[in-house]
Amino acid sequence: MDNRPIGVFDSGVGGLTVVNAIVKHLPRETIYYVGDTARVPYGNKSQDRIQQYSKEIVKWLIKQDCKMIVIACNTASSLAIEYLNKEFSIPIVGVIDPGVNHAISITRKPYIGVLGTHATIQSDSYGERLRSIDPQLQVICQACPLFVPLVEEGLITGDIPTLIARFYLEHFKNRDVDTVILGCTHYPILERIIRKVLGEEIKLVDSGKSTAGVVENILNENLLVSDNKKGKIYSFVTDSKNEFEKVIKKSLAQLFKIDITSTTLIDLH
Repeated sequence: MDNRPIGVFDSGVGGLTVVNAIVKHLPRETIYYVGDTARVPYGNKSQDRIQQYSKEIVKWLIKQDCKMIVIACNTASSLAIEYLNKEFSIPIVGVIDPGVNHAISITRKPYIGVLGTHATIQSDSYGERLRSIDPQLQVICQACPLFVPLVEEGLITGDIPTLIARFYLEHFKNRDVDTVILGCTHYPILERIIRKVLGEEIKLVDSGKSTAGVVENILNENLLVSDNKKGKIYSFVTDSKNEFEKVIKKSLAQLFKIDITSTTLIDLH
């Protein structure tokens, strides 16, 4: 048994969708969540920069005695996970492979759609993994760079996100796609808008939910907490904690309840 916390990080609030999924699977685990709000979004950054940011956060979480790390960011999972696994011996899990495996298991068509940031789409991480499992698959990718700022500003309902979603997603209606991967952990917060534009017949894959099952499997190997009490969630941000808390209250509270014990401003350097 291991009572140390799980470390989770993302560029902003989006990774809390992964935290929410982990809590549902493992309610007794304590989680340290880092939102790199000073440098959000990651989707328009270079690979070198994303690796640098990710390494700084992982080092900080290890100093807090975390027993494993979850990269709750598709961009960092795409561009930094191999680098991080070479640098650190602690278990590090990304969100790409769990999402890919789930999408493959539910699709009934030869086409799968992927939505993501510019960096995730340009890396073709989802496409490479999907085609490695089924070379016959056609992967239709769409960068949706404005989705992250919408979520970070709390604009998750109404005309503005709907018009932007239509701009990005209308062409999917003319393709033989039945499954679309939400390739950014911010995007499930816009799920209602995305589903409204794409239609109910298209299945949406939230990679965060799939990742929670992988985390549970790893912890089952002698890393589960021994305490029977409900675990706590501590959030840490690299910029204004007031803005972080405001977005959570405005955007996330209506979607799910995450009981955050405290939010602390940290310096990664």
